[in-house]
Amino acid sequence: MTAVNSALQYLTGQLRQVGLFIALIVIIIFFQITTNGITLAPINVSNLIVQNSYILILAVGMVMVIIAGHIDLSVGSVVAFVGAMAGVMITQWHMPWWLAIIACLVLGALVGAWQGFWIAYFGIPSFIVTLAGMLTFRGLAQIALQNQQISPFPDEFRALGSGFLPDLGGGTSFLEPLTIILGVLAALAFVIAGIKQRANLKKYNLADEPTAWFIAKLVFTSALILLIAYLLASYRGTPIVLLVMGVLMVGYSAIMANSIWGRHIYAVGGNAHAAELSGVNTKRVTFTLFINMGVLAALAGLVFTAQLNLANPKAGEGFELDAIAAVFIGGAAVTGGVGTVIGAIIGGLIIGILNNGMSIMGVGTEFQQLIKGLVLLAAVAFDVFNKRRAKATLK
Repeated sequence: MTAVNSALQYLTGQLRQVGLFIALIVIIIFFQITTNGITLAPINVSNLIVQNSYILILAVGMVMVIIAGHIDLSVGSVVAFVGAMAGVMITQWHMPWWLAIIACLVLGALVGAWQGFWIAYFGIPSFIVTLAGMLTFRGLAQIALQNQQISPFPDEFRALGSGFLPDLGGGTSFLEPLTIILGVLAALAFVIAGIKQRANLKKYNLADEPTAWFIAKLVFTSALILLIAYLLASYRGTPIVLLVMGVLMVGYSAIMANSIWGRHIYAVGGNAHAAELSGVNTKRVTFTLFINMGVLAALAGLVFTAQLNLANPKAGEGFELDAIAAVFIGGAAVTGGVGTVIGAIIGGLIIGILNNGMSIMGVGTEFQQLIKGLVLLAAVAFDVFNKRRAKATLK
């Protein structure tokens, strides 16, 4: 009974994170039933990953910005602007596709530096600066394309958004071998990393997670990774953009958890004045945050453009709202200082599965917007409820 009570007490304290996983599972099961199994069909799982990739990339950068107590309303317009410039560079300037990708990422960094300067060193609120950026970069996208669409792009560039890793089985095997290998390696890496992290926490007497829950979490997550690998291997294998997102997710999770920069971001979001008194260069943290957001927005723009095989001045409309919603659904606090990269990814997946499932069911776009709005409100309300409950417990 002691172990059970310990596990229940821990789960109560981790209600927000546990509830997020449960919500994702419930939504998947619901749509799997209501769509007669289409939701977890291999082709649909592959499409889900590809079609939501750019929102998930934006969510990775957005959660860091929101943790620091800021907001970025310009990312959708930056997606359009970078996509437009990629179209101009490749189709009109005849720049090699790989060089155009590098140039666009540098352009994204410059966009982020421009906005970060006004926010960090001039003291203008991020809401105002990025609202201006939303208008500015949308206008620049229209100017670059002269309000026209540009297409097509080289196959190598298109692979970034809709390509797949090579099939080691030559297209004749029942399951694509490379995807199965990557899935097994990812599951093993997750288990080993979890065990090492728990060992380090125990070394300093910081581990409060019950053993039973820790084992259950490892088994469940590993099984989920293997299931996704199986489903992808049953179709065409691993989308290239999934590899990109995997690197971003692992890399930025490690940065936020273990690096000095990551700890400074949390400190600035928790209490900027206290962080500054503690020696944190809050201006530099903010400046680099927006450079990072600019690069990730540029990457999302390249992925989106490559996926559509089209540079469109209207691209990216509403992307900022989806990215922000993903972050808050994923557990970030409105006041800053709280949030995780994994949570933002899960929040983005929840939005993507809602969109996909309702579309398969034939739900109109007006009702889709209504439901997504209610889900976002419920997520924020749940966060506020948890904070009030925690304060009441302390009293």
